[in-house]
Amino acid sequence: MSIVLHAPPTPSAPGLLLRPWRDGDADALLAAYRDPLLLSWTQNPVTTPAEARAFLRRSRQGWAADSRFSFAVLEATPERERLVAHVLLKEVTPGRPYAEVGYWTAAPARGRGVAPRAVDAVSEWAFARFAAGGLTGIELLHQVDNPASCRVAEKSGYVFQEVLPARPPFPRDGHRHVRARP
Repeated sequence: MSIVLHAPPTPSAPGLLLRPWRDGDADALLAAYRDPLLLSWTQNPVTTPAEARAFLRRSRQGWAADSRFSFAVLEATPERERLVAHVLLKEVTPGRPYAEVGYWTAAPARGRGVAPRAVDAVSEWAFARFAAGGLTGIELLHQVDNPASCRVAEKSGYVFQEVLPARPPFPRDGHRHVRARP
């Protein structure tokens, strides 16, 4: 898994490095999931070392199956790289026109444009890599009461399409945004 993506810096934020998750990321992953807001939006929280290991194992398996691509998003500082987000491209199947992107942002990185830049980088990579297999669009789904995710969708080129009715495991209606292949 040697895929490494980059998102350029902005005047107020450093550049981003996106790469597959590594076993050594477990502590940073657990730290990110200590955030109550992240826990409130996620279906599969990572709150124990065993859950972190399972998350990292699923990430490796998704890459190996060439169908689910989970990226750790890092900011490079002079001292070290710091985990700031996660982006996942899933439901990638040859002949299927749509895939889905999901993401979260670590609490200290929110409001700095991390998620839109990371989602944009993964989206561009996905279209370049999977267009020949029929990928024509990527969906971004979120619950209606998550306006921050609406802003991320808009900033990363995803156009609002419709309101989706609540269905398990999602307790509330949702928004469906789509980015079409250029």
